[in-house]
Amino acid sequence: MYQEERLLKILEYLNENNNMSIHIICEMFSVSRDTARRDILKLIEQGAVTRTHGGICLPTLKNTIKDYRERIESYSEDKRRIATRALEFINEDEHYFFDVSTIIRLLCGNLDKRVTILTHSLDNIEILSENKDVDISSIGGYLNKNNRFFYKLDCLEYLKGIRFDAVFLGAASITEDGFYYVDEEDAFIKHAAVKKSTKVIMLTEYEKFKRSSYYKGASWDEIDVIITNKMPPSTFVQIIETYNIQLIIV
Repeated sequence: MYQEERLLKILEYLNENNNMSIHIICEMFSVSRDTARRDILKLIEQGAVTRTHGGICLPTLKNTIKDYRERIESYSEDKRRIATRALEFINEDEHYFFDVSTIIRLLCGNLDKRVTILTHSLDNIEILSENKDVDISSIGGYLNKNNRFFYKLDCLEYLKGIRFDAVFLGAASITEDGFYYVDEEDAFIKHAAVKKSTKVIMLTEYEKFKRSSYYKGASWDEIDVIITNKMPPSTFVQIIETYNIQLIIV
């Protein structure tokens, strides 16, 4: 794989998770630590990332983020197909929870029905604010500038009196015991939303299967539909069949 292709993949990962360690770069691309460091230096020189202890993250609320997001999305037809297929689960006058995810960000841009959406994603709010047919609510509170989501301590109480027709989730990683995320607060919000929904729909790329992350946001028995771009590894297909999850490959 050429360096430019790796850099785009790294930026795509950062758009989903925002933080990335040297270890993850080495593991994801099967490269040495020296190669990973050269990739990091190249991205820093371009102003695309900021160095952190042990890795990199996206710059906070800079225009360069938007520029690189647009570039990455132009290379990810798989994400667009997943987002487009998810539209079939959107019905007029229903209530939904939209997660923090670049695929769901694309879903927001394609919405063409009159719906009500609750989200904790700053990017979703920005896009949906231009759609006159969508009523938007936000959890509000503290803004996590790295991963661009809102969080407040009483979000569980806030969600207590709400019921969703469906929750649309992304994933940082998918393992044999569930769906994991980078931020504990983000995982907590997802977990709470899942408990308040009639249907849970996971939108994820194949690469997320067996990737590692930190905080569990949902279990297999809570998922109703998975939309992805490639047949998952056999271990996961067995799990999907065990829990009678609808699997859609686009």
